[in-house]
Amino acid sequence: MATYRISGVWTGSGGVITHYAVHTVADTTKNTVTLASKTSKADAIRLVEQASNIVTTLVWNSTNKAWYHGEIVHVVGSGSSKYLRSKPDSSLTDNLDHLPNFSLIY
Repeated sequence: MATYRISGVWTGSGGVITHYAVHTVADTTKNTVTLASKTSKADAIRLVEQASNIVTTLVWNSTNKAWYHGEIVHVVGSGSSKYLRSKPDSSLTDNLDHLPNFSLIY
């Protein structure tokens, strides 16, 4: 079993997510993570679909100046229409579409 965090996205034309910033959790007791790896949408879906893996969002809390893990990420859809989604709730900060868009940075 492995634990991963998603801290950001890259988007293509039309704002569609093409890649995810995926971190491996190095130590679950201290919540330490590796540097992000730019992971394709297809590879991220495969990662989440592995039943033994746990994948959550990784969100920056500017008040506490710290990262924290957010919602669990799930695969939604079927066939070529699969995509990732965090728990649909009213908290925008945990939703994948509201994580930092690294396409705007580099």
